[in-house]
Amino acid sequence: MSARKILVPLAAMVVFLALWELLVWVMGWPNYKMASPSDLIPAFQRYWGLFLEMGWQTLWRTVVGLLLAVVFGVALGMIMGFSRTMRDALYPLLVGFNAVPKATVVPIVALMFVGWHDFNTVLIAFMISFFPIAVSVSIGLSTLEPEYRDILRSLGASQATIFWKIALPKTLPEFFGALKVSVTLAFIGTNLMEIVSPHGRGLGALFDSGKTNSDYPLMFAVLIALAFLGIVLYYIVVALERIFAGWADRTV
Repeated sequence: MSARKILVPLAAMVVFLALWELLVWVMGWPNYKMASPSDLIPAFQRYWGLFLEMGWQTLWRTVVGLLLAVVFGVALGMIMGFSRTMRDALYPLLVGFNAVPKATVVPIVALMFVGWHDFNTVLIAFMISFFPIAVSVSIGLSTLEPEYRDILRSLGASQATIFWKIALPKTLPEFFGALKVSVTLAFIGTNLMEIVSPHGRGLGALFDSGKTNSDYPLMFAVLIALAFLGIVLYYIVVALERIFAGWADRTV
């Protein structure tokens, strides 16, 4: 990775934090209305242990939900990509399901699985993040040139061989593009469950605690922690993309 790809994002973050600090100073907002970056440092120092514990709880649930979304999304995308009938049948259902605000689904899931805190949090992370993966894989497979299929079939290749040799490599760029979106969606799902159905675990619970105690610097610090975890997971996906689909990168 070149120095530019490290320094440019870091510079952008520094500029963002500086503008945030300047905005709060110019507007004269107290920290109970809008906390500034300088207000967050004491919050991180005071609750450092809680951030490590709660951050880990949020992270592992998000990762598990995302992995389940990858498995289910790829399988569903393969079904829709190789079968026009299944694509026509499932697309309206998927669009309708995805159109339902997940904030309204969270209380239902929490009531259905009372006491299953880890399960319902992972479930929401999965439910909110599999849709982009399924759609991207479906589109990638459905747009596969029929000439490739005809040639391989004439040579005796099975559907599985066509998938592994042609369809899968062609779909990888779309898959990783969708996975980058799903990473952020999975964190949203995890945090929704932790806040709407509080059980004292995860960064969502820490945010809810800050809200209850009117500790606004803590609340904003939780948001920054969530953003940091999302960025870390995003760049892990970017690294995997460079390994498995680096050939698709046309940038110079």
